[in-house]
Amino acid sequence: MENIKPKGRLKKALIIIGIIILAIVLAIFIFLKLTFFKTFPKLEGEPEIGKWYDVPVEIAKSSDGSKWHGIFRKGLENKVVVYFFGGGVSITPETSEGGTEFFATNMTAQDFVAQGGIGSNAEDNPFKDWSFIVIPYATGDFHAGTGIYEGKKTVYHTGYTNYSAYVEQVKQYLEEPDTLLVTGFSAGGFATSLLADDVIDRFPSAENVTVCVDSSLLLYDGWQDTAVNLWKSPVEISDRLTTNNLVLDSLTALHKKRGDSVKILFDCSYRDDTLMQYQSYINSGKMDKTKELGDNFQRDLKEMVNGLQTNIPDVGIYIWCYGEDENTHNTQHTIISANVFDRLGNDRSVGEWIYDAVNGDVKTYGVELLDRTF
Repeated sequence: MENIKPKGRLKKALIIIGIIILAIVLAIFIFLKLTFFKTFPKLEGEPEIGKWYDVPVEIAKSSDGSKWHGIFRKGLENKVVVYFFGGGVSITPETSEGGTEFFATNMTAQDFVAQGGIGSNAEDNPFKDWSFIVIPYATGDFHAGTGIYEGKKTVYHTGYTNYSAYVEQVKQYLEEPDTLLVTGFSAGGFATSLLADDVIDRFPSAENVTVCVDSSLLLYDGWQDTAVNLWKSPVEISDRLTTNNLVLDSLTALHKKRGDSVKILFDCSYRDDTLMQYQSYINSGKMDKTKELGDNFQRDLKEMVNGLQTNIPDVGIYIWCYGEDENTHNTQHTIISANVFDRLGNDRSVGEWIYDAVNGDVKTYGVELLDRTF
């Protein structure tokens, strides 16, 4: 009889442990379903106002050959955000074959990103009632390619093909918008600079146009060669790439063509720890993020800002500091998909700064960070 009670207590303990493990597994499953594995319903028929949808595009492919889709929300206002996602880049055959080591290769874990940051339905988000045309990123080509790389494996660098087919398909659900914001983060920021002119042509009714590039600076002498020979970008895109600074080339060309009819904005954290890793790879063949690389990035960013302000006199700049490492002082990469409405020590958040520019008030914040020393 003395052995029965301990066995009974052990059985109860095992049951309780099993229940706890089951609860944890269930909680993790629910979390993943609401975030990384979240999917929106497929758009069939007329979209409901304010509801997110996945929009299948028959010809579209991710870089690994799997299906690609757009993400769409129809808003109450006759205003549109064309929003390019980021996720790395391929610049050579080696990086194309490296796949996920360098860039997002398929649509996994992208839907939930659309509902954060600038796409959120928070009451203080001035864009919450706008229509959103979201272009997920799974092609490694800054959304600018039409090519197929054939090496040790086949890689579809068809971002431009995907984007253009999707936008033309989804435009039927919109009226003729009067206001247009073209934006994107990281690789999507590079895409914003490359494709803004193309987007504007697709929405000729929009008289109020703003272009905002978030967190996009990489210096590489081979940009035009990559665009022509690896991505096979349209010639009107690749022809603009004449220096090692793709974004500066593209935004300068946009301003030269469109003048004051397009408000141009650029934001970046002053020691971006992700961009410096890719810059390190370009320079040395190795990803890294040291204090020295942060110093180099800060110096390159200052030079870029000077170039933007010289070439585009009315450009709006927002340099910010968030998530700073106490040892290297390196900082968070990108902001518009997450904490876009944090003030970051300034009078206005990045989200408010963008909205102010949409309404004709283009300002600059945070450039003093570029002169900070340690």
